[in-house]
Amino acid sequence: MKTLKDFEVVVIGAGPAGCATATALAQHGRRVLVIERERFPRYHIGESMIPFTYPALERIGMIPKLRQSCFMKKYSVQFVAPSGRASQPFYFFNRYDRDTVAQSWQVLRSEFDQMMLENARDHGVEVWEESKVTELIQDDSGAYRGVRVDSREHGEVEVRASVTVDATGREAIAATRNAWRRGDPKLNKVAVWTYYEGAKRDPGIDEGGTTVAFVPDKGWFWYIPQHNNRISVGVVADGKYLTRGGLKDPEAIFQREIGQNQWIQDHLSTGRVCDQYWLTAEYTFRSEHCADTGLVLVGDAVGFLDPVFSSGLMIALKTGVAAADAIHEALEAGDVSPARFTEYGRITRQSIENMRKLVYAFYDPNVSFKTVTEGRPDLADALTDCLSGDVNKDFSAMFEAFSRYTAIPDELPYGAPKPAVGTAAAIAA
Repeated sequence: MKTLKDFEVVVIGAGPAGCATATALAQHGRRVLVIERERFPRYHIGESMIPFTYPALERIGMIPKLRQSCFMKKYSVQFVAPSGRASQPFYFFNRYDRDTVAQSWQVLRSEFDQMMLENARDHGVEVWEESKVTELIQDDSGAYRGVRVDSREHGEVEVRASVTVDATGREAIAATRNAWRRGDPKLNKVAVWTYYEGAKRDPGIDEGGTTVAFVPDKGWFWYIPQHNNRISVGVVADGKYLTRGGLKDPEAIFQREIGQNQWIQDHLSTGRVCDQYWLTAEYTFRSEHCADTGLVLVGDAVGFLDPVFSSGLMIALKTGVAAADAIHEALEAGDVSPARFTEYGRITRQSIENMRKLVYAFYDPNVSFKTVTEGRPDLADALTDCLSGDVNKDFSAMFEAFSRYTAIPDELPYGAPKPAVGTAAAIAA
């Protein structure tokens, strides 16, 4: 097996988190290799951007490309009761700059992720597609020193690097192999989704807005307009609710749930299904740690949240850029120990935990965001910021107000820390 030592950082996974990390590192002048198991473009769910994806996208040079793309512009989100009664759209530009943060996009991930990959290449990142990482390399002290790869183009190769970045998404290979993965029993939801052509869209500036449409027992639909006359639409709820009556077939589940919300039923009435039915279950988790010596986790490999507030792409991009800056500083210092990633860990934990608490509140039938903000108008801006992805703030006053209606734990009930190997006792949280 041949050995390569030409790279300072090797990134496993070419999704948004991996490409954001690699591109930002290349902007620092670092030699980076991205290893991707599949051949792009490839399918992926998670298509809606919230406002605070903008700073990371701007940082890595993606904004001009998105503005020239065919992706639907997203200015708002609205909420719809099971009766079909819709709220007024919540427009981001009522709080943020209309020409920057307040305008995001509804993306087709196969196209968006391809754009991100090409952007990384444009910045000098080397990319190997159809290449599978077979092993994470560790030295005698337990420090991570690269990966072994089985590549269609390059064969079996050992790639040595000072830092390995796990951007493998929900597969989360580092967290899984090191037993850092922690589920959230209160958010074990099931999602069933598909795509429609010719379904209804709201007019004018609302054409690209996201709709969250409720069904009984705190289930909900997403309704995301895309270009090419497509709509991404899915339902999320407890598994026991969706499979009531013994239903197991995703198509049967989805078609039954359409009737639980009049707005969804009406909007889909003019369209036709143009894709398969997809299903995923029990997907919320977080890694107990986000770094070890020579290893950093980003995006979904750190944690995956319920998608109700479309936080996935924001967390992927935000953690990618933040990790890149931390890695660059660690390489400058010649020290890639866990302590170098303490601040990155703090930012990542705060991002995920604040969004998680908001998701908890959403699913509690005793909580109404409208009721809370009507009683405490001073909290409206904080709620807006958290929903929009400006999550690295102190929201303690808002969550204290929520605690009048429900118990929101300060942090997921993780077990005792489990050092991975060697000197990992000080792993960055």
